Amino acid sequence: MSSVPQAFAPVVQFNEAYWVFNFSRGPPHDWTCPYAYQIGRYDEVRPGMYLTPLFEGERDLHVGIDLGAPAGTPVHSFADGKIHSFGINAEDGSYGPTIVVEYDLSWPPTPQNVNPCRTIWALYGHLSTESLDGLVEGALVAKGANMARMGTKQENGGWEPHVHFQLSLIEPIGADLPGVVRRDDREQALRDYPDPRLVLGRLY
Repeated sequence: MSSVPQAFAPVVQFNEAYWVFNFSRGPPHDWTCPYAYQIGRYDEVRPGMYLTPLFEGERDLHVGIDLGAPAGTPVHSFADGKIHSFGINAEDGSYGPTIVVEYDLSWPPTPQNVNPCRTIWALYGHLSTESLDGLVEGALVAKGANMARMGTKQENGGWEPHVHFQLSLIEPIGADLPGVVRRDDREQALRDYPDPRLVLGRLY
């Protein structure tokens, strides 16, 4: 397993080997992943996976990273930040309970950490409903803080337990970002939503 860049804390602590999904051939049928921990890739076209009206029959390019683990697994803030927004994206197939954290970071991250600071936002989606209890916009979040837990399929938009982790250089409107975009929009989306492995490390 790859290490997290030294400046950052792991969003999900993987305590054992994990599976890296390849959804570019579509979702697997009649197959259960043998690993408790899984990764869903960034910048991946996923045909046949996003079938609810939310995705308009066109959006299937994934622009976050999915960190899969059992429901209830802790989700941590990768750096010091503050709560930007939170809420429940209740549409079928959406994020369910979601937290967006605002960070001021040297960007892009480098070992020397000499680049100018800029604001970046991170969306943590598919959380447990209880993760939103007591949250206040503007509240500080410490690096490594256990700020949420993964939700069950019944509360997280209908997905197997995981956290959708997405970076954004564009300030979100509320606790939402387009985690899946049209293929024609790929070039702009990759500029707006950079590779989460910049802070997660080389998970694959």
